[in-house]
Amino acid sequence: MAPGVRELSMPREKAMSIEDLNTFLTQLPKGSARPLPESTWHEQVKGQLTLGERSADRLRNGMGSWAFVGGFVLFMAVWWILNSSRTTAWDPYPFILLNLFLSMLAGLQGAILLIAAKRQDAISAALAQHDFDTNVAARVDIEALLEINRRQLEMIAELQGIARALVPAQTGAGASGADAQDVATEVEAAKDSARAAETQAEARAETQVQAAVRTEAQDGEPDASPER
Repeated sequence: MAPGVRELSMPREKAMSIEDLNTFLTQLPKGSARPLPESTWHEQVKGQLTLGERSADRLRNGMGSWAFVGGFVLFMAVWWILNSSRTTAWDPYPFILLNLFLSMLAGLQGAILLIAAKRQDAISAALAQHDFDTNVAARVDIEALLEINRRQLEMIAELQGIARALVPAQTGAGASGADAQDVATEVEAAKDSARAAETQAEARAETQVQAAVRTEAQDGEPDASPER
């Protein structure tokens, strides 16, 4: 259980009341359930990019498209046709000037790809931290809800035990009044039943959280082969 929830928990042996539950609800952290953001993480970070990073992104996106491939092939064909004629040739065979341009382009492409890869690593690290923070906040909220559910189950169990003990007294089928020991026994039995139900609910919630964490880990590492 998270530290914030553990500090707010009360002993299970203490009799629950509506006032105790209301006090617990008022002590819950107000920011445990965070509102949904108005924009995505990429939209929030887009305004913080430098001119060089934006230029690198545009060049990377442009060079990694079929439009760039088609334009480059067309440029090479036009260059070859124009320089194959002796009347219009300014870079005759073996096209030394074209080779110089291609070498410069290859060098620039390598630098642009390195810049893009570095930015992608930073984005992956930031997204991983964002996912971790979201999972921690969700875990705290789930534990707080489980604590509220436990307290409500205890109150319901007490009320059910008292109601079952008072039914014979109201109908006149048994003794004239309910025995205090019978009432306490009914209450304790109802409490035990509520605690067993709470334990099962916590186990199911823990299993769901662990399954979600394993699913996120598998999605984050698609190339990793599963252990057999």
